Amino acid sequence: MMNSMSNTVEKLKRIVNNLDITKVDEREIKLELPNEQVLPTLLALKEDGYSHLSLITAVDWIDEGKFELVYILYSWDNGGKFLITTKINRDTPKFVTVKHMWPIARYYERELHEFFGIKFEGNNDMRPLFLEMWDDMPPLRKDFDPFEYSKRKFPDREYQKDVIHEAKIIRGDIDG
Repeated sequence: MMNSMSNTVEKLKRIVNNLDITKVDEREIKLELPNEQVLPTLLALKEDGYSHLSLITAVDWIDEGKFELVYILYSWDNGGKFLITTKINRDTPKFVTVKHMWPIARYYERELHEFFGIKFEGNNDMRPLFLEMWDDMPPLRKDFDPFEYSKRKFPDREYQKDVIHEAKIIRGDIDG
């Protein structure tokens, strides 16, 4: 870990209790946080030079009944990157917006709403970005079945292969 990142981690330890730190590589650190610690940590990182919000994304941990939100902050000064993660309930997925801290967040949050169904309190613009007239569950949730969706939406098409079924066999989810 670079010295400047070590200094930032030491500062964070003063404001965040029980900081769970994973060094991904020399320039990348992952911090797993409880929900209430995310905003103060993001603010502290922004004030310490990690001012570029590169991405907000999510991971569907369906077996845990959770979504993991991942905020990626980058420093143009030292090239370091922090990944801030927190888990939210998958059945009622919502979190607070960070668009007041980074205006670009409104688009990342819209995307997460569109593809995972996650709502962000304080961001009232949840219009779809990509999916026109979508009428099913968000398509990046692991329980979304694209093959069933396609058969229902396009019943006249013939499907030669069920690639999802084949992928499940390859992954070992089901027996072939």
